Amino acid sequence: MALSIGIVGLPNVGKSTLFTALTKKGGLAANYPFATIDPNVGIVDVPDGRLQKLADIVNPGRIVPATVEFVDIAGLVKGASAGEGLGNQFLANIRETDAICEVVRYFTDPNVMREVNRSDEFVDPASDAETIKTELILADIQTLEKQLPKLEKEAKRDKELMPKFEIAKRLLEWLNDGNRAATMDMTDDERAAAKELFLLTLKPIIYVANVDEDALGKELTPIDGITPLPICAKVEAELSELDAEEAAEYLADLGLEASGLDVLARAAYKTLGLQSYFTAGEMEVKAWTVHVGATAPQAAGVIHSDFERGFIKAEVISYDDYVLLGGEKGAREAGKLRMEGKDYIVQDGDVMHFRFNV
Repeated sequence: MALSIGIVGLPNVGKSTLFTALTKKGGLAANYPFATIDPNVGIVDVPDGRLQKLADIVNPGRIVPATVEFVDIAGLVKGASAGEGLGNQFLANIRETDAICEVVRYFTDPNVMREVNRSDEFVDPASDAETIKTELILADIQTLEKQLPKLEKEAKRDKELMPKFEIAKRLLEWLNDGNRAATMDMTDDERAAAKELFLLTLKPIIYVANVDEDALGKELTPIDGITPLPICAKVEAELSELDAEEAAEYLADLGLEASGLDVLARAAYKTLGLQSYFTAGEMEVKAWTVHVGATAPQAAGVIHSDFERGFIKAEVISYDDYVLLGGEKGAREAGKLRMEGKDYIVQDGDVMHFRFNV
């Protein structure tokens, strides 16, 4: 399961600097609007220290972490929903991602333009976030206004489509009141129907506060009910140029336990309701991403769809038991290896092997 996160923000908030640092991929970061036009895409490993501990036990040929795809999307400006700036191109790129990571300017740098023709130390994170929220809401209103006439006709012909039409009407009213679609109370069935409407504000959102170095680790005031993650793009850029040992020392000097990538990856998994399970053998130790609440057959299906269809049983060892008992042999001897069937709900960190019919 490849997780895709779109990095968005107003021009010059540091999102391209952050993208380049996280992905170690060259990208244009400049002090003027629309330095990014076509979206840059980078795939990075999800940091997980558990993989190395598993590898220390089984000595595999390789370690394969889970990955996340970051998409650096062009800066948005007021009026984007009406075509200002890069307008629809910006919005189309967001639609293709699983979640939105909105970078908001908290840093004070008089040399970096806050908006066109304005360079000073003034920052207003809440106002900046509201600008993007408004543009996404306006884009969703346009989407629904275009869809509703067609949905109404289809629902009259096919009563099974009526729930989709009804939730679309409710959402339009909710959006017109200035709310993101994701914040509206919906049943599971309604939310499933709403997902088919492809609304931008239905996507999970993570706010990243691009702060000055001395603000790292501080608790920030929530934006739209979501607490921003304090990350310094400049620090991340410096970390990206260091080896692992040097980076660890640098983080320690800053009083931090984890890099921005660690923090963002964990937040993304939590926001999207994801977790990891592991397979461990001589060939490889690998992390696999599944939704919280996934069954054992669904976990097998992440490896290959045939595995889900032919699933028989799963051998399961908790990560803690696997490490404590020195691997599969020790876990088996201690009675900590379990055989689980189709109803088993996968837990974060499970070490699993599957039995299936081909």
